[in-house]
Amino acid sequence: MAERIDLSVVIPAYNEEGRLPATLQQISKHLTGTDIRYEIIVVDDGSTDETREVAASQAQSDPCVRLLMTRHAGKGAAVRSGALAARGERILFCDADLPMAAEELTRLPVMLSEHDVVIASREGTAARRIGEPYYRHLMGRVFNVVVQALAIPGIQDTQCGLKCFTAASAGDIFTRQTVDGFGFDVEILFIARKLGYRIAEVPITWSHRESSRVDPVRDTLRMLGDILRVRWNDLRGVYGR
Repeated sequence: MAERIDLSVVIPAYNEEGRLPATLQQISKHLTGTDIRYEIIVVDDGSTDETREVAASQAQSDPCVRLLMTRHAGKGAAVRSGALAARGERILFCDADLPMAAEELTRLPVMLSEHDVVIASREGTAARRIGEPYYRHLMGRVFNVVVQALAIPGIQDTQCGLKCFTAASAGDIFTRQTVDGFGFDVEILFIARKLGYRIAEVPITWSHRESSRVDPVRDTLRMLGDILRVRWNDLRGVYGR
């Protein structure tokens, strides 16, 4: 009989050989100091650097780390693959650069006793953004206005890379996900709300990483296209109910 896993941490990674070792070390150190039974799933999104080797080496020395290799298809595809492969009762995904304290990875799952989906937010009075250029913040707020108008009213930050799900909600949501790129966050939250899942938005302290994989102009335009795709999918009944 397989050992029960309380928490699965999914980390999508594309060319993250430089940042992944420190992230894995911080997460493992924090989780080892708790009574949580956990697994860390690194999803290599077809990297062209040594990301795969770094993750494989960590997996050899730490039985709680798993490596899942996929072709390069985008962050959304990597997260979906990891979430559907996860064995935990709670499933969380976070960015490979870990722009928040590792303690947040255990704070959010606790809230799943009263909610089905818990997402970190960089907005709100208790949230803090550290080191983010003003233009990036402004572009994010403009994008959120569009998201709220067309897809998910009431959610202040759909794009923060830390989200947590019950195993049941993750199964329902990620099997319906179609967007492979950065716009996937909007889609999975749209699906969650459509299916009637309870969503909580939790303010966090978030540190800007200058070497982020997101191109603020190009990827914002792509994400706007993804929002329209989500609405079209919904009209066609792709998400059910």
